[in-house]
Amino acid sequence: MSAVFKFEAWREAEPVVPTAAATGKSLIQLERITKTYDSGENAVQALRGVDLRIERGEFVSIIGPSGSGKSTLMHILGCLDSPSEGRYWLDGEDVASMSARALARVRNQKLGFVFQTFNLLPRATILKNVELPLLYAGIDSDERRTRAFEALKRVGLAERAKHRPSQLSGGQRQRVAIARALVNEPSMILADEPTGNLDQKTGSDIIKLFEEFASSGQTIILVTHDPGIARRTPRRVKIVDGVIVDNDTLDEPGAEE
Repeated sequence: MSAVFKFEAWREAEPVVPTAAATGKSLIQLERITKTYDSGENAVQALRGVDLRIERGEFVSIIGPSGSGKSTLMHILGCLDSPSEGRYWLDGEDVASMSARALARVRNQKLGFVFQTFNLLPRATILKNVELPLLYAGIDSDERRTRAFEALKRVGLAERAKHRPSQLSGGQRQRVAIARALVNEPSMILADEPTGNLDQKTGSDIIKLFEEFASSGQTIILVTHDPGIARRTPRRVKIVDGVIVDNDTLDEPGAEE
């Protein structure tokens, strides 16, 4: 399941959010998270009492079959949806206590999103696509251009800065989406089935890129249905029918079980 989302602008000053280091809290802390969708007579419970902690700098996969609740969990982690019950602390702050403007700021500055469908503007150059989060954050044009170009360099696409998405392969477009997610130097990257529209080799290359960023300390949460991809992350959270059934740290990521 992919999400259609938009970057949201914020202009007015917001109180400084306490950092995990200042509060002694995990970067992410979920407590008894439940999500229920009301479809008339039959309510559907997508998440059922989920408890989860993720520390700064972790590379975690959330794995499960279609309909397991993994994408719902990712949307809640990304402040794109809210739980029906339970508490979510992000970087020491209770998400439920945040105003709409504060949530927009969190999505723009603290979170980087990568989705299966890329979500690139077709008529804009890839440089302009990567600039978007900075534009909505009110960054001036010169700094936007510099930071966007540096982000493209990190994903190996600096020489394609003036191209449009239609001139790129699927793997290259996903790299653009990753550069856009990185450009604001977020606390964490949330990737929902980022290899779902790619062939096996290209998908493997994208995961390798995530591995490189994780090795430099970037927090990454990757949602996938593919066990092979999940095995490449140091920690796996398996979800079935809205419940976490496994939460393992692997001794040797990438090893066959």
